Amino acid sequence: MTRAALAAVLYAGLLAAASQDVAAQEVSAGQGAVLRLLDKITGQSQDVAVPVGGATEIGPYRVALRDCRYPTGNPAGDAFAYLVIGPEGGDALFQGWMIGSSPALNALDHPRYDVWVIRCKTS
Repeated sequence: MTRAALAAVLYAGLLAAASQDVAAQEVSAGQGAVLRLLDKITGQSQDVAVPVGGATEIGPYRVALRDCRYPTGNPAGDAFAYLVIGPEGGDALFQGWMIGSSPALNALDHPRYDVWVIRCKTS
């Protein structure tokens, strides 16, 4: 077996094992999320609490929280939030799940602004 083929088999095995761990994890829905907003030009950051169904603003963009989930029994654990980010009434710059522990995995791609999920709010 060539080195490339062996690497491909090992990589596929690791992906399968990782997906089984994630799929087996039970999650609970949060009532909101704490998001960190960063303006890369001014260097200002702020943490903002947003309820599910609510929104906040960063510059000219609206950050809407559709859902927030966390591991059942561990509210301080890894948060998963579904966000829609874009101008009011315009096309979304970002729409999807952001993961608190891996913000670069599915991130807002913008030259000036960054948004991170910090945690879900349970009350």
